[in-house]
Amino acid sequence: MIRKCLFPAAGYGTRFLPATKAMPKEMLPVLTKPLIQYGVEEALTAGLDTMAIVTGRGKRSIEDHFDISYELEHQIKGTSKEHYLTEIRDVITRCTFSYTRQVEMKGLGHAILSGQTLIGNEPFAVLLADDLCDNTCEQGSVLSQMVKLYEKYQCSIVAIEEVPKEETFKYGVIAGDEIEEDIFQVTNMVEKPEPKDAPSNYAIIGRYILTPDIFDIIENTEPGRGGEIQITDALLTQAKQGKVIAYKFKGQRFDCGSVEGFVRATNYFYNK
Repeated sequence: MIRKCLFPAAGYGTRFLPATKAMPKEMLPVLTKPLIQYGVEEALTAGLDTMAIVTGRGKRSIEDHFDISYELEHQIKGTSKEHYLTEIRDVITRCTFSYTRQVEMKGLGHAILSGQTLIGNEPFAVLLADDLCDNTCEQGSVLSQMVKLYEKYQCSIVAIEEVPKEETFKYGVIAGDEIEEDIFQVTNMVEKPEPKDAPSNYAIIGRYILTPDIFDIIENTEPGRGGEIQITDALLTQAKQGKVIAYKFKGQRFDCGSVEGFVRATNYFYNK
């Protein structure tokens, strides 16, 4: 049973400068909630209640957000504004939060490895908060769909979606054999390939379920594209052993790591 969800949240968010100069990109609000709260709420829908967050310098506001603000609570208690805190109170009550720091920015694989002390020796989910998903579709949230798959396959899982061929350079891209509808046995994975070199147009988005042996694999993975330790390269080692599946998830996803995707997400959730 999967209990823990790891949130890599140490990046600089340079595409949103100067807004992210003093504020973590994970705290950028879509309407009235920061991105990372949407992520934690998605993890809760999948039955995960232990949140492990890998932060860095200047990210203290994430910890403060998932804590009680006694001064604020006292100030608005009994007023018409008190209901604004209902959702975050519920999250704080239902979850356990733990934190560690990624001292150097060495890629997503390294960020996940930095969270090993919080995860231990058990399967876990990974959620990138700037990939915002609408969790109201009939099949449930993306993570809840993946947890159900894990119960069946008991191996690492990556969430994928089809992207225009010319955009493969932005993503990790998989190749695989379809073993069930929308479920692929992964045979190859390439990090940010040029369109002419991409094995498909199935791009990995920021939802993973990983088995604990991934930590040893990451430790023995050489830096790849950009000199960073890529989780795609580590997962390829598992894939060669037949231990990775890719799932074309049901639902709507927004790339809130880009200004355009962030605006689209804001308009989408406002209209809902």
